[in-house]
Amino acid sequence: MSDNKSETAFRTISEVAEELGVQQHVLRFWETKFTQIKPMKRGGGRRYYRPEDVAMVKKIHSLLYVEGYTIKGVQKLLKGASKSQILAEQKKVLPPQKTHAHGNNLPQFQTPEQKSVQTSDELLAEEKLQQVEILQSVLDELLEMREQVRQILSDDVQAA
Repeated sequence: MSDNKSETAFRTISEVAEELGVQQHVLRFWETKFTQIKPMKRGGGRRYYRPEDVAMVKKIHSLLYVEGYTIKGVQKLLKGASKSQILAEQKKVLPPQKTHAHGNNLPQFQTPEQKSVQTSDELLAEEKLQQVEILQSVLDELLEMREQVRQILSDDVQAA
């Protein structure tokens, strides 16, 4: 963190956005997609992120930008898990890297040398499973978008 604030201090949206390397509107958008993010709001709607809010945003950032999940995929992962479970898991993870360019959010698969504990067959199976999960999530979103387009076209035809 670039400032001298205590880990228990509240953070403004600009501080959190800068730390993660995202725009403030991205954090506001995430608030609409993830019920787990609930910063305090003061006069004028100014947001203050508690340490647990910052940890939750970091977890979501990591899932989206580092592990390559879609928003819908992250929603599925977080569904049913308590906030304390998610945050307990977050403490085990290194802080996310700042990413600014598109494509940096693709999953990074480790080589067998990097995971020498596992056999190459186990690695391949694990990587294939991750790829299948990512592709399934993308397919789900595309099918949902197709259905939305069909609905819009159907509404336009009925209106005409």
